[in-house]
Amino acid sequence: MVPLLRLAALSSAALLIASHVRAQGSDSLALSVQDAVALALRTGDEARTAQALIDVADAQVTVARASALPQIRINSSYSHVYENARAQAVGQIFNQPNTYNSNANISQALFQGGREWAALRVASRTRAAARLTADETRARLSVEVQSAYFQALFADRLVEIRAAGFALAEGRVRQIEQFQNAGRAARYDVLRARVERANLEPSVIQARDDRELALLELKRLVNIPASQPLVLTTSLNSGTVIAMLTSLDGDSSASGYDRPSVRAAELLLQARRGGITIARADRLPALSVFFQSGFQAFPLSGFPTNRGEATTIPCPTDPPQPNCRPISSQNGGWFQDRQIGVQLSWPLFDGFRTRGNIDLAKAQARLAEVQLREEREAVATEVARARAGVARAKALFAAQRETSTEADEAFRLASLRFTRGLGTQLETSDAQLALLTSQTNEARSVFDLYLASAELARALGRPIPLPPQTPPARITSSPGTGVQKN
Repeated sequence: MVPLLRLAALSSAALLIASHVRAQGSDSLALSVQDAVALALRTGDEARTAQALIDVADAQVTVARASALPQIRINSSYSHVYENARAQAVGQIFNQPNTYNSNANISQALFQGGREWAALRVASRTRAAARLTADETRARLSVEVQSAYFQALFADRLVEIRAAGFALAEGRVRQIEQFQNAGRAARYDVLRARVERANLEPSVIQARDDRELALLELKRLVNIPASQPLVLTTSLNSGTVIAMLTSLDGDSSASGYDRPSVRAAELLLQARRGGITIARADRLPALSVFFQSGFQAFPLSGFPTNRGEATTIPCPTDPPQPNCRPISSQNGGWFQDRQIGVQLSWPLFDGFRTRGNIDLAKAQARLAEVQLREEREAVATEVARARAGVARAKALFAAQRETSTEADEAFRLASLRFTRGLGTQLETSDAQLALLTSQTNEARSVFDLYLASAELARALGRPIPLPPQTPPARITSSPGTGVQKN
């Protein structure tokens, strides 16, 4: 009977492995935690939003720089006069029905009250703040992706633990049934073992469902379709966590005030103070110089195509006319037109618009100061919370390192005592429950300690270390069967 059961078990295992190999074909996506973080930073909505804000700040710098550079424009115009009052009142020399004008204008601002340079500094600091904000967003997104990734691994570990516990309960049921057939166990013992097995089955189903939900959350963060088969290739062990903690031991006195979010708030405060300078520049005069060069044409009809020429028709000498004036005549062609000038503008009264802009800029600067203080307080709180989380996770990790080994030994001894008739079924069940609990706590302590260390690194503004990639794959997600052990 036993060899037949073993043969059936081996056949089932072979079929299961074959199905997994087919599921892990070309459609499966192997994903390490490094790839997951890189994919989220490249295609994630939050990362793309941060990059778009950087592009906006770059454009603002270009706009601010343009006000200090020369301006070159080409203008062309055409006008037709139906009635000319000056020609009727003074003379036909002013009667020019068609006017064509084409010129190039070069202007350069010499003084604008310091507005142009202040605007350039404000835009540059805003761009630097946007880049720091993007760094903060990437760090937070990296921690979120790692948390989702290792939550999926932890859920897979729970499935293994719960499935192993269910298999042990299943084996104990068969063993007690054999004892009953041999007259060494009562009907009550068989019923008790079956109830314990049935009570463990919902936890196995729940663990598998939690694993599927954890993978769906990971796919959402890295923008992978929910139906895409996924293979996680990174594992986490205590050695990796200890190495990460060692790298953070030197930051015990760090306050986190050099974090990108704090530096971005400081730059925004400087930019708001620069806005006060820009608003005050409206009280000062603006001085600019310009040079214009072009052509004008005054044909009687049609479009001018030749170079302009002007002739003077003298007064007749025979007989002489004392009131006669020479008459100028032109051929309707293009005449050169050049001029240079200086322009001064000084607003003496603008309806208190400048005063309102200055008050607005000062209010925005005060608001930026409050936001900077709030950001520093929030960072200090995050650092303290992260340090407390690391201390708690370290304590749990140290407490659970030996507990799992001892619980495993206790369960083996309890099973041996029960097999030899020296122990009771209750002792074996209690030992198994203690083993499952210790294994779960051990796995959770490793993942919690790593994530607490990653959160501390983010709170301090330090680079977040990633665990090394350690193939082979741990878990597989497929659209047809959900998630299976690989």
